[in-house]
Formats: sequence, structure tokens, C-alpha cells
Amino acid sequence: MTFLTRKHLPRRTVLRGLGVTVALPVLDAMIPAATALAQTAARPKPRLSCIYIPHGATMDLWTPKTVGRDLEFSQILKPFEPFRQSITVISNLAHRNVAPAGGEDSGGAENHSRAAAVFLTGAHPFKGDMAKVGASADQIAAAVMGQDTPLPSIEMSIEPAIGGCDLAFTCAYRNTLSYKNESLPLPMENDPQRVFERLFGDGSTDAQRRERRAQSASILDSIRSQASQLQRGISAADRARMDDYLQEVREIERRVQRIGEKLAGSTALPDAPAGTPPSFEAHVELMFDLQVLAFKTEITRVATLMMARDNSNTRYAGSGVAEGFHNASHHSNERRNMEQFALINAFHANLIARFLAKLQNTPDGEHNLLHNTMALYGSSMSDANEHNFDPLPIILAGNAGGRLQGNRHLSFAPHTPMSNLLLAMLHRLDVPVGKIGDSTGALEI
Repeated sequence: MTFLTRKHLPRRTVLRGLGVTVALPVLDAMIPAATALAQTAARPKPRLSCIYIPHGATMDLWTPKTVGRDLEFSQILKPFEPFRQSITVISNLAHRNVAPAGGEDSGGAENHSRAAAVFLTGAHPFKGDMAKVGASADQIAAAVMGQDTPLPSIEMSIEPAIGGCDLAFTCAYRNTLSYKNESLPLPMENDPQRVFERLFGDGSTDAQRRERRAQSASILDSIRSQASQLQRGISAADRARMDDYLQEVREIERRVQRIGEKLAGSTALPDAPAGTPPSFEAHVELMFDLQVLAFKTEITRVATLMMARDNSNTRYAGSGVAEGFHNASHHSNERRNMEQFALINAFHANLIARFLAKLQNTPDGEHNLLHNTMALYGSSMSDANEHNFDPLPIILAGNAGGRLQGNRHLSFAPHTPMSNLLLAMLHRLDVPVGKIGDSTGALEI
């Protein structure tokens, strides 16, 4: 039989490729979630959004002057005031593993090479051409929260991946926030069209995507019918490879079935975006729109977004500051320059506030997506002029389905590991984990 020959093996690999790189994104796309199911859930499952910005902030214009309830919004955080009941500002956290091993207070410019890798892992990124850091909080959450969704998580960025990094460090440390484990960084996609296709399937229109989903299902059926025949007359090594392959097919089938369950009663999805918008603001807004749609349809409940890469010198016309991002962060401790940098910080905060408004305006069960989401926003640096990592600018937005209060400024003991916050976030999301990075215990949030 022809498909038992060596010639067939490349075709098997191609089909496997279809399942992972084409069919799965298509299958992930089939949905809006079944409205009746979402409406009748007594307690919709929470979503997790992690948003990173490099270069820290002008901290005295970020940090509220009072601690406790009845949050007083600082100059930078003023855009979040309409969402008072869903905002928690958290002060005095530190990511010591941004610095070199040994705990020095600063690693100079090298801290740019480590900062993003530490944000969600809390672990020390080791030097070398291969990643060695730690599993990130979003992926630890996805392993629990993403088991009944078509996609466990989605990883996005605004800027494209960079090469030519510091020779002592792998470029992965600057190009992603997400790590499946200590040595497996996950790529982040900055093209909205590709993000859309991963979430909702290949094809420009909803009709095309539905047709391709049906084609993908028939491919799976044909592979399954051939499986028993392919097992005959092949070596033990080939059988082992085939077993691995069938496991992937079974996983695809599981997702196909779950998509089918969600498809009933759904409405048509919008057309796919046509590439990357020319302006930063439009690009960010589109990526947040995709995240809201993914959360609404429960294609995934876990998302990460890197707003910029460390050392990014993007100019933000909408901020009113002509200086590039990285250059502006090196304010030389001159007050006028620090206030200029704060304008960039507030510009970014305003974009996040628009995202929160979209979450708030999207019904989800008896509440809305903002109520049912926990969104982490912040940086692994404090004052980028000094390349330090303590105290960090951090907020939590959303109420995590009632698990998290807002309208608070929580100020912990100086130098508290931010990993303690990551651990507390995971616990609030019902993710059982005892430790992450350099955590010493979960914070009371």
C-alpha cells in the first residue's frame, strides 16, 4: 500500500503540520461562545491578561500619595479613574532577578536584556545562547485555565521580534514574556491578521473560515481511518513516532468537538484584519480588540501583550513628547525630563484604559468582562535612568470574577518580591502552585 512506503512519511509530516499550524488555528476560530451557556453560568470563569511595558515610570508621578481604600489617582494613573472599583495599585514590589546573579542592586544596561524575561517568571535569566529562566505565570495559569478552551493562551506584541541582541543573552529574553518551562520561550505575534487567524481560523471572511473548518474536519477523519493500517509493518521507532502523532490527532479532535459545542447559536465573526496598522495607537487598539473578542468567545482565557521591547526608542506622537521612548527614560534626574517621561507613561495608561472600557462594555454572564478579568499591567524596571528594579510600577485591573476588590492602593514592605504577587494572582485564579520564581509567599491582595 502506497501510504506504508517511506515516500509517505513526508506527507504524514505535512498533515501533522496542517493540524498544528493551519488546522488548529482554523479550529480555534470557530466560535463565538454559545450565548446560552455563557449567560446561564452562575460564575463565569475568570480571564487573565498580562501587559508589559519596559523602561519603568516616573515613580513619584505614578505612586498614589495615600494608602488603603478610596484610591487617590496619581497624575500618570488618572486615565484609570473611571474604573476605580476595578483598580488596585500595588507598591514596593521588586524583581531582584533582573539584576545579575548575586543580587547586586543594578546590572546597568544589561538589565534591559533580562527585564522582560523576569516580568512573569520572577526567575533569574541565565546567560547563554539558549533560554534558561523559568515557567511564566501566564503559562502556569494556562495549564489549568486553558484545558477546556480551544487555545490555552495567546501571546502578542506590538513590535516585531529583534535580533542582534547582547551576545551574552539569547534574544528570546527580549522577544517574549511567556515561557512554557525554563527553556521553552513562546513566540509573540505582532501581526493582527496572524493573531486573528490563530484565534478564529484562516480565511478573510466568516464564510471562508467555516468552509475551511469543515475541510479540516474531513482531513482528521481520513487520518484516523488510516491510522491502524499505518501501524502495520513498521519499525518500533516508527510506531513510537506514530503514537506521538496520534496523540496530536486526538488533541485536535478534542478541540474540534469543543469548537462544535460552542458553535451552536453563534453569530458571525468580523472579517480578518488586513495586516498591521500604520500608527502605534491603532495597532494597540486592534490587538486589544482581538483580546476582548478572544475572551468573549472563550477561545482562550489567558493572554499576554508586550507593548514595547526593552531599549525600544519608538516615538509616540500622541503623547506630545518628541523624544524616543528609551531616550526619554534616561532623564538624567532632571525634573523637566522626568515630567516629559511621565507624559509617555500617561499616554500608555490611556491606551490600557481604553482596553478596560472595552472589557467593561462587553457583557459576560451576569456581569461584564472587566469584572471577570484579572489584568496585570506594569514593568520590571522602576527608574530606567538607573536601570533599577525596585520599586516597580504595578497595577491590577479587573475583579477576577469577584475574587479581587478594587479602589485600593496596597503598599507592602520595601523590596517585597513581585513573585509574591504573581503567586497570589495564581491562587486567586484557583491555580494550585506553591512557588514561582523567587517568591517567599503569596501576598494578601
